[in-house]
Amino acid sequence: MKFSIGDKIILKRTGEEGAVISYINKEMVEVVVNGTHFPVYLDEIDHPYLKWFTEKKTKTVRSVPEQLPVEKEKLRKPKLAKGVYLSFLPVYKADVFEDVVETVKVYLLNELPQAVYFKYIANNNQQQQIFKHEGKLHGFGHLYLHSISFEEMSMQPRFHWELTDSDNTLNDVCEGIVKIRPQKLFEHISELQLKNEPMFSYLLTDGFTIKTEKDIFDTPKHVAKHNKPTKPQQSQDWRAKLPRYEIDLHIEQLVPSIQGLSNADMLRIQLQALEEHLQHVISIRQERTVIIHGLGKGVLRDEVHKVLKQTPEVYIYTNEWNGNYGFGATEVWFRY
Repeated sequence: MKFSIGDKIILKRTGEEGAVISYINKEMVEVVVNGTHFPVYLDEIDHPYLKWFTEKKTKTVRSVPEQLPVEKEKLRKPKLAKGVYLSFLPVYKADVFEDVVETVKVYLLNELPQAVYFKYIANNNQQQQIFKHEGKLHGFGHLYLHSISFEEMSMQPRFHWELTDSDNTLNDVCEGIVKIRPQKLFEHISELQLKNEPMFSYLLTDGFTIKTEKDIFDTPKHVAKHNKPTKPQQSQDWRAKLPRYEIDLHIEQLVPSIQGLSNADMLRIQLQALEEHLQHVISIRQERTVIIHGLGKGVLRDEVHKVLKQTPEVYIYTNEWNGNYGFGATEVWFRY
């Protein structure tokens, strides 16, 4: 007989394992599975050895390493060459025969390693303001500015821009105007469709140059084509009056070392930096600023909000989600 009393068996239908305990006839035996006795036909059971063998072959034991391997950091490869760009992204809508451009989204792209301060104004062909914004854009950062209808874009608006190196006080200010003729606009869009690319870009500057004494009273050498000349500067301390669009209160940004500082000392330094920042932005009647305080346990954030509540010039402040800071920053608006 294929099975003997005491042989291990496996039920073909369920995969459960058991053992033969007695014969019933030539076609049936009695088995016990999980403590239950019942009769089965011989063609409904099999030896479990094949299953055991295949399981041992496929089952592998993986040991957890003491430390997971760290992926090597890859340098970000810029899509554009080094520089700051004003980029235009056509947004299409479906038409009867083909997709047509409905609006154009305008972006500021910083493909430089350092942060830049920017001022941006978009005017229509009648010199009426469409959009205005200024702020700080970190290295390799991209910023969506606004949308403009394709009809208005075809009427040759003017995009005024001004860029300042936020890391080097001795560098020139770059400024200029981007103006796209209707024929050139259609060429850009046709080329995008042909190459299956999302946007076209205009290089504003490929870097900043150091200002010399002669440059203070002359037109900067690094202003892009068709750009306006910068105003003469009377001293190299011109950045003292620049707007400060944000302040980072992380203690590492305020002191060279925290060694020997208690929590109270660090908080005092952070609040002192906040007070100086508020005094500056209020003195130049700045409209808004961003205070980066991080998350943590919320102690610094609460102290910042206490100071803001006691500042008469503060109109409103919010601690909402922001793509650059998460919930780790408070945006402040002023009234004068």
